Amino acid sequence: MLRIGLFLLTNLAVMVVVGIVLSILGVGATHTAGGLNLGNLLVLCFVYGMVGSAISLFLSKPLAKWSTKTQIIEQPSNQAEAWLLQTVNELSQRAGIKMPEVGIFPSYQSNAFATGWNKNAALVAVSTGLLERMNQDELRAVLAHEIGHVANGDMVTLALVQGVVNAFVMFFARIIGNFVDRTVFKNESDSPGIAYFVTSLVMDIVLGIAASAIVMWFSRLREYRADEAGARLAGKSAMINALLRLRQEQELPDQMPAEMKAFAISSGREESFSIAALFHSHPSIEQRVEALQKLNV
Repeated sequence: MLRIGLFLLTNLAVMVVVGIVLSILGVGATHTAGGLNLGNLLVLCFVYGMVGSAISLFLSKPLAKWSTKTQIIEQPSNQAEAWLLQTVNELSQRAGIKMPEVGIFPSYQSNAFATGWNKNAALVAVSTGLLERMNQDELRAVLAHEIGHVANGDMVTLALVQGVVNAFVMFFARIIGNFVDRTVFKNESDSPGIAYFVTSLVMDIVLGIAASAIVMWFSRLREYRADEAGARLAGKSAMINALLRLRQEQELPDQMPAEMKAFAISSGREESFSIAALFHSHPSIEQRVEALQKLNV
């Protein structure tokens, strides 16, 4: 999932664009004769930070369809598609949400994802490889996991987390920019100098990448919660077996676009313990199975 996937990249791009806009506009009323107006700056950063996340959230479903080449099942053309629609409908009813759109995307590796701006206007899609090689119990568990994401409101909460992170990244980037401008480059004028704008833009990127560890932590947490939902809806043993099957396929060719891995049930091979693991959107399969084995359902 999110190793700086679509959601994170879109927000990072928005932050950079906002930084350029703020630079062109002179950052509005955030600068006074006495320096930075921290109150105004914080408000402005929160507005722009949340706007970036809202854009990502509302565009998530159409972008997911386009980037994965997902074909929505309007009318089932075979028994497998009919079973898929029936199962998603049943799981959605049990989870208390409106049935999502259901689609299939081309990928030899078994995978699935859920996205959408609203739990009652979501999309659940599975790969062709998953349909071909998983048995119905395993497939049902994968669908239950994705329905769990939708029912838990993970798309909205991820947007909120990302928006808050964006806001603080922009806020501190401009504080650092002001420090460099005033202290290092000795700018004593009432207006910010070029060092402020350049430093702020650079720090938007640097701090944005560093702060993504916070978003990744939340992403890993939501995977545990979705696994638990899958176990409750489809059975613990089925959920464990589905994860173990995904682990067997981690070396297979993966056609999932990099920007969509944050929303998939599997993001490929993950190491359990490393610095890089801080930036992984998913826990390792071993960690997820261990958590499920401890679950009392």
